[in-house]
Amino acid sequence: MKIAVTGGSGFVGRHVLAEFASRGIDIVATTRHKSPRSTPSATVRWVTLDLAQPPASSMAALGHPDVLLHLAWNGLPHYRSLHHFETELPLQYRFLAGLVREGLGGLITTGTCLEYGMQSGPLADTAQTLPTTPYGFGKDALRKQLQLLKEAHPFAFTWARLFYMHGAGQAGTSLLPMLESTVAQGKDTFDMSGGEQLRDYLPVAEVARRLVDLAIGRRDLGPINLCSGKPISVRSLVEGWIRERGWNIELRLGQFPYPDYEPMAFWGIGR
Repeated sequence: MKIAVTGGSGFVGRHVLAEFASRGIDIVATTRHKSPRSTPSATVRWVTLDLAQPPASSMAALGHPDVLLHLAWNGLPHYRSLHHFETELPLQYRFLAGLVREGLGGLITTGTCLEYGMQSGPLADTAQTLPTTPYGFGKDALRKQLQLLKEAHPFAFTWARLFYMHGAGQAGTSLLPMLESTVAQGKDTFDMSGGEQLRDYLPVAEVARRLVDLAIGRRDLGPINLCSGKPISVRSLVEGWIRERGWNIELRLGQFPYPDYEPMAFWGIGR
């Protein structure tokens, strides 16, 4: 089986490439730059491909893969930017639809829990999507477009909604890197929100393992939640990190407001 990966140089993508390499699976990964970052092993072959300006035949450029694991999406972490549906959505669909029309047989695309909008509590993958941010709307619209495309051009399609992740290579503005930076600076306190919001977290390495399983399995699952299924308060999560690493730092709770684009408590129901 031939597998291609877009977005391989991103946070999740780097762990996905490492997971493929650990299994000795050869893949093709795309980069917009002529000099891609180093890869975990020789199992990864990079090709230069810009989704905004794809070649005449993207399938040929990718080596005619059987399956595409599509992780690429620009504009993050600006969830409220209109870029997500004004610019990103049309170019994403044009690229993926072009591959399907050229004969791509399997597609795994990552979605987001923000597709659910402000719904609270446990959320099944069959729940109605009610996005309230441009990012959530853009992702949800792409899923719907691809499902309609599938009726005219059948292909195996899985839409893996990601929830919250942590791990090496995460953006510096994310919670764990900010905590690590505060500790490295020798500070005694760490400012955060009240921490009572309940979220669904997975280590990014586990997310990568599940995505690789989906790519290898080439199953036609439609939308699924890639989640832990276990809600945890952000405060408990941070306290666990501090305890596991033996850090001596005090949390200053309530220093930041809770995000107004997320409900206070929601988590995924997985399969």
